[in-house]
Amino acid sequence: MRKFIWPLIVLAVAAWLTYGKVSGTGGGCFFGSCPTSIYPSSASEPAANTATTASAKVPSSGTLSPSTDTSSMSHTSDLREKLTPTQYAVACEGGTEPPFRNAYWDNKKPGLYVDVISGKPLFASTDKFDSGTGWPSFTRPVDGSEIVEVSDTSHGMVRTEVRSKTGDAHLGHVFPDGPGPDGLRYCINSASLRFIPVADLEKEGYGEYAKLFQGAVSVPEKK
Repeated sequence: MRKFIWPLIVLAVAAWLTYGKVSGTGGGCFFGSCPTSIYPSSASEPAANTATTASAKVPSSGTLSPSTDTSSMSHTSDLREKLTPTQYAVACEGGTEPPFRNAYWDNKKPGLYVDVISGKPLFASTDKFDSGTGWPSFTRPVDGSEIVEVSDTSHGMVRTEVRSKTGDAHLGHVFPDGPGPDGLRYCINSASLRFIPVADLEKEGYGEYAKLFQGAVSVPEKK
């Protein structure tokens, strides 16, 4: 009986060494359990996994806080239906949109920028300037009480995050290098804003802010 057992043991060890090394496992890989491909796993993963990996890079620090006044906004689950995926990722999950590839970075038309969640007025075109960063930049907010500043130490930097008080939306960051009298630069994500042209202020319920734009010249839309 022993003369049959030893050849089987030798064959088993040979198979373990052969298949284990080809599969890259280094051992413990027996018949039928070794992967047939030796390419990196990312090359054969479905597109769904790629999307999940990309979304996982979005910071999660922008979720709604318990103290948020939600009287003028929908339930959080409804925001997914109200907002675009980019708006939700930025305003609700603290993400950042790409520079120079967003809605308002080069918008020169006069009007009001409101919170995409609550609709509260945040910034005016009269305080907007070209910072060269690729994001909408303002020297000051329309109503400072609607802006909440939060210390942000993510990505190995120390910055000041700005959020909207009513909607608790992540807006962007404020820096002490602006051209205005206060020396501030509010670097804001377009996805967290909705633009109301001067001509539509009354219709949209923001007529009281029309005085901010007296004498402002409307800029024709690009064709």
